[in-house]
Amino acid sequence: MRYFYLCILFVTSFAHAKNEHADALYSTHCAACHGAELGGGVGGSLIDGIWKHGASNDEITRSIAKGNAQMGMVAWEEKLSAEEIRALVIYIQENEAKAIAQKQQVPVPKGNELTRTQLHDYRLEIFVDKGLVNPWAIAFLSDGRKLVTEKAGQLRIIDANGELDPKPITGIPKVMDHGQGGLMEVAAHPDFSNNGWIYLGFNEGTDSKCITAVVRGKIKDHAWVDQEWIYRPDRKFRSDSGVHFGTRFVFHEGYLYFPIGERSGMMEAQQLDNPKGKMFRLHDDGRIPQDNPFINTPGALAEIWSYGHRNPQGLVMDARDGALYSTEHGPRGGDELNLIQAGKNYGWPVISYGMNYDGTPLVSMTEKEGMEQPLVYWVPSIAVCGLDFYTGDLFPKWQNDLLVGGLASQEVRRVRIENQKVVSQEIILKNVGRVRDVATGPDGKIYVVLNSPDQIVQMVPASE
Repeated sequence: MRYFYLCILFVTSFAHAKNEHADALYSTHCAACHGAELGGGVGGSLIDGIWKHGASNDEITRSIAKGNAQMGMVAWEEKLSAEEIRALVIYIQENEAKAIAQKQQVPVPKGNELTRTQLHDYRLEIFVDKGLVNPWAIAFLSDGRKLVTEKAGQLRIIDANGELDPKPITGIPKVMDHGQGGLMEVAAHPDFSNNGWIYLGFNEGTDSKCITAVVRGKIKDHAWVDQEWIYRPDRKFRSDSGVHFGTRFVFHEGYLYFPIGERSGMMEAQQLDNPKGKMFRLHDDGRIPQDNPFINTPGALAEIWSYGHRNPQGLVMDARDGALYSTEHGPRGGDELNLIQAGKNYGWPVISYGMNYDGTPLVSMTEKEGMEQPLVYWVPSIAVCGLDFYTGDLFPKWQNDLLVGGLASQEVRRVRIENQKVVSQEIILKNVGRVRDVATGPDGKIYVVLNSPDQIVQMVPASE
């Protein structure tokens, strides 16, 4: 493994500053040997992807903490806290990933040109160009129509011919457009053609005190009718925070699964008497299943399926085996793909692969007994949002691959899952906008909901 070489300036620069920003920590303790841009100097480059003794978190952490006297590497564990060392590891990994990404070619669609990927070539077509403002989610109805939510609180219809109705649906519940929250998820019941139920996940509250709630209703004569509450947290759990609302829906065998983010409550995600930072499982009419994992736990909310979540904004079930997967926003670094299982603790904020947004240390631990590990995590964060398994026929070599949307990264990743493990990843779309949702349409096309610009685009096979 490359080593953090000792030099005179490096030694004289020892200065322990608790919770110092990661870039300042690097500049003070590492730059003299490894270069201000991490490209190397007296010591080796930290951004070329070459790690002779492994690039894992534990191995890099050990090198910083323990050093290597033979190679002139100083031990930092007496000078830096475990949290600061962890922040340095993240900082190095961020910069290494960015440097490597700059050298890689990724498919950026241009006009009507063919976009090439490893397994399929496609063209990107605009489906809805104008008329949407901050769209959040798309749902497909059995009669050919599509529903789209707008964060400010409008539910819109795209007719079977692909035309966006200029008038929103009237009468939907009052939505609080606050920070990251507003009208978010929409989904049709699996038996929509017979029962007509539409489900909405949205930010509910008053005077900036709010939390995610779920309702269902029907659309008749362009109006929302027959509304029923599916999940409405107690008012005492509302927060004025503008972040981490979560929410996506999965239906399976009469059950509805959905998450609520921890609303910046952090340790509330570990409290079973609190809905924040939890995944829920209810009957699709809102009743609590009697075999939920915490049904007999004193003080626990019986509707909880799993806990220790930060801000899940992707949720999907693998039709091959019924496995439930979620993508979850980490802090700076540490976005996660998780296999969601009953009663499990996913660790936030006790363990994390990220640090605070300002670059200050968050936690030193990335794993702990009794807490689940992600299947994969992304450093730097891609800002996960929108998740679906490709189940159409137009891209047969992508069959049953996960499509992972990224807001900050402006990308769609294709993630292959085998035996509930990630075996490969590929960026298949890049830099056409912030990807808010991605979904397989009934026609086999891949629909991508974008912010900046506010559009819906389709990935269509090259043959079409």
